[in-house]
Amino acid sequence: MKTTHLRLPLLAIALLLAGLQPFSPPALSQILRPPAVPLVACDPYFSIWSAADKLTDVDTTHWSDVHNLPDKPDARRFNRILSQVSIDGKVFRVLGTQPSSAPALPQKSVAILPTRTICVFDNAAAGAAPTVRLTLTFLTPALPDDVDILSRPVTYITYAFESLDAKPHAAAIQFTAAGDITVSDAAQQTVTGSTPKVPGLTTLSLGAKDQRVLGRSGDRVGIDWGYLYLAADSTLATGALSTGLDYQNSFGTPNAATAKTGINGAVPASQACATLRFAPFTINAAAPATRTIILAYDDLYSIQYFGKNLRPYWRRNGWEAADLLTHSAADYESLRQRCETFDTQLLTDLAAAGGKNYADLCSLAYRQCFAAGKFVADANGQPLQFCKENTSNGCIGTSDVFYPMSPLFLLNGPTLAKSFIVPFMNYAASKRWPFPFAPHDLGQYPIANGQVYGGREQGLNNQMPVEESGNLLILFAAIAHMEGNANFADLYWPTLEKWADYLKQKGYDPENQLCTDDFAGHLAHNTNLSIKAIMGLGSFAKLCDMRGDKTKAAEYRALAQNFAQRWVKEADDGDHYRLAFDKPGTWSQKYNLVWDRILDLNLFPREVARKEMDFYLKTQNPHGLPLDNRKTYTKTDWTTWTATLTQNRADFDALIAPMIKFYNTSPQRVPMSDWYFTDTAEVKGFIARPVVGGVFIQMLHDKAAWSKYAALDQTKAANWAPLPPGYMTAAPMKAPKAAKKKK
Repeated sequence: MKTTHLRLPLLAIALLLAGLQPFSPPALSQILRPPAVPLVACDPYFSIWSAADKLTDVDTTHWSDVHNLPDKPDARRFNRILSQVSIDGKVFRVLGTQPSSAPALPQKSVAILPTRTICVFDNAAAGAAPTVRLTLTFLTPALPDDVDILSRPVTYITYAFESLDAKPHAAAIQFTAAGDITVSDAAQQTVTGSTPKVPGLTTLSLGAKDQRVLGRSGDRVGIDWGYLYLAADSTLATGALSTGLDYQNSFGTPNAATAKTGINGAVPASQACATLRFAPFTINAAAPATRTIILAYDDLYSIQYFGKNLRPYWRRNGWEAADLLTHSAADYESLRQRCETFDTQLLTDLAAAGGKNYADLCSLAYRQCFAAGKFVADANGQPLQFCKENTSNGCIGTSDVFYPMSPLFLLNGPTLAKSFIVPFMNYAASKRWPFPFAPHDLGQYPIANGQVYGGREQGLNNQMPVEESGNLLILFAAIAHMEGNANFADLYWPTLEKWADYLKQKGYDPENQLCTDDFAGHLAHNTNLSIKAIMGLGSFAKLCDMRGDKTKAAEYRALAQNFAQRWVKEADDGDHYRLAFDKPGTWSQKYNLVWDRILDLNLFPREVARKEMDFYLKTQNPHGLPLDNRKTYTKTDWTTWTATLTQNRADFDALIAPMIKFYNTSPQRVPMSDWYFTDTAEVKGFIARPVVGGVFIQMLHDKAAWSKYAALDQTKAANWAPLPPGYMTAAPMKAPKAAKKKK
């Protein structure tokens, strides 16, 4: 392990993790019951959830543990983290189901904030008042203004004990992470353990014995490479590696010191454990006593981008795991304060924009969106973001996934907004992509070597030409709208011109093809897809105008206006507008219309949104508005977009409230789903996807709020590297096995 970088004072580490920092419990009132609770939410591999109301009711799992969905096999993917605490000599479980002999410390509440999950416990016995309160906080510093911090694969776990009876109490803590976090198949794979030497920290590590770096791609898979790290202040905590749970179960018992420890060679992943124990300490009546653990994952390499393995962004300047742990320890106090300030401000602004329901919805979506992707460094050290199409087919950098994801990224400034577009556009502008429309994806996560969906680079089968071309033109216009110039579009102008020409020819009345809702199948004359094309053409006109090409701007503006006027007449179906131009008696959500207001395109009369909204309000079901007349299922991202169309608060509240009811009552305890049935509250299939970043769309309607958050961008990325040398030719690389029909 490399240790040549800056070493911060050991005293600073000790003070920051020992509990001398102030503790201020947040307001924990939330309307939303999370179907699953995010505990560690860093990237598609380092993603650990608790699928119950209380942390002690179940063992924690990876997001891909979908055994309780109706159409999924009963296959489990545990990513176990376990914890016990001792209060006045009595041992309690606070995380996980083991050991079953230890009672659960009663959990009183859980709150999901943008960067933190906070669970409150107390030791109240039957008929007696509690004497001690424990606030357990999982803090993932997903601060969007600073990709240096946002890209760190770190979660802090802080225990804060308070005396409730003005008396001192004795406490101790044990925390365990299992080897199944480090492999994709815990039943078949083995792991090794080590105790790295990091000054000031007690550090433990687990990792797969056979390191197959970037050796697997797919959807519901775990990682097979890299190393998990646990660390805590070495003056307060001791560490042990063990096989099985005998050592963990000895916590708080007389034989604790003699319980067998150690991992000899490679052991089954399901049996390997790394455990930190904090020495007994006193909970004083005057102030809370806190202890903090760092949980981190170094994946070594994160993404293969056209044949080149890319490092995670936090590693771009030569950092290794020791540097990550040392700086994470030293930065904890400042990051804790920054996260508390950020959470408070964002939740305040979200509530002002859309009410308490909306703030809770966005809180649940926030970390999931970022955790479904990875920030890496290109050859110039600039940030690239690759999102994963979780529970669809695992595609990477998918246009019709990052399009709904984009509001969260757009809100937070140019660096984030461009980070996922650059790798996509580098591919689309190369000779590798032969079509006059935009691609669908860059490959299958974590391998971004070229499109694998549909006809790939060879054919038109299951391509989404209008969908993807419209997506990119709209996103470029949104970035230009945010920045006040079209400089970013200049980098790819010939490609954007080609796509605008395609929409000019093919966009208004789309041929039989898929759109982003491809689970519904092919559809010709799709009116919502037509709106996307019109928005794309209007966006291109806006870009032309901002570049100073007034002639072309006027041409495309007139074209978009003409198409919009035709649409209003040809899609009309009385009290609403049709699903398809040729299908009377049908309807659909017209969520693509949202950009008409946000980007000041003003192509459609406001009466269109009003008529649609009036129809939606009388059509929705107890758990939300269906996507269209064909099925009762809906999409959370699109319904939120639809809710903003009139910019009337009563309309917005009316469409958001049923979604909150779904999340509060759905029987499937899985990470946030964006695809569910509005009549039964059953999850249809999608979970843990980045598209939930789309719920932040309401914030883009508020120009002042958008400007405020976008201006916080500290990274100010620019000068991205081109595709790796040798991959600009027309010869496609050997692709992974063709992706099945997604969704």
